[in-house]
Amino acid sequence: MTNKNQYTVGKEPFYQAQGDEVKLYEAAYAARLPVMVKGPTGCGKSRFIEYMAWKLNKPLITVACNEDMTASDLVGRYLLDANGTRWLDGPLTTAARIGAICYLDEVVEARQDTTVVIHPLTDHRRTLPLDKKGELIEAHPDFQLVISYNPGYQNLMKDLKQSTKQRFTAFEFDYPDAALESAILAKETGLDAAVCDKLVQIGQAARNLKGHGLDEGISTRLLVYAATLIRNGVDAKAACRMALVRPITDDADIRDTLDHAIDASFA
Repeated sequence: MTNKNQYTVGKEPFYQAQGDEVKLYEAAYAARLPVMVKGPTGCGKSRFIEYMAWKLNKPLITVACNEDMTASDLVGRYLLDANGTRWLDGPLTTAARIGAICYLDEVVEARQDTTVVIHPLTDHRRTLPLDKKGELIEAHPDFQLVISYNPGYQNLMKDLKQSTKQRFTAFEFDYPDAALESAILAKETGLDAAVCDKLVQIGQAARNLKGHGLDEGISTRLLVYAATLIRNGVDAKAACRMALVRPITDDADIRDTLDHAIDASFA
């Protein structure tokens, strides 16, 4: 087995547990059950998977899904070279061969006819047919499939089929409570705890506007960005406008409301 540092971050990724998700994921991995991670953008889904791969000492292969991704992008294709054609495994095939955790990030962005290729890997068969190559891969004993998506963005035209959903165990993530989120900001950036508390208050004010002018609230990721700017000497109000408000809305009224919240917090 190749050592961990060749596949994951050399040092332990920082992840602050919100409940018993670490223990539950370990149980899912021990049984090699596929895992679905749901939650709003920037709440720590990907960091959680990175941390679990590190903790389990398993290679992690991450695929950022998009609407142009084809089944061949996942499983592989024949390529032309100077000597004719050669087969190149895709990331899903590579993970199945070597026993990696394959993480399909925002899987719902991929076309439904693409995601169907994962079905044989997520039931008792644990196989991956390579139709173009005429090969049937039996997944390595250490292989696990993980997918994530944001249910808040879904509609009838862009959602996972029930035939896909019911092949996975699932975790539902949300933003941490105020005290925990402030502690995360302080740990990630080294910023003073009192300033982190103010940033979290602004984040919560924005989240209260979800469905009332905002499609999504300020994520923990954006709070970390703001804290990083402040830690690097940027004025707190300017950092908040740059990192927390301007990225999420073009609506003048919503922008003014959040700007006033920033002014009040850092008066």
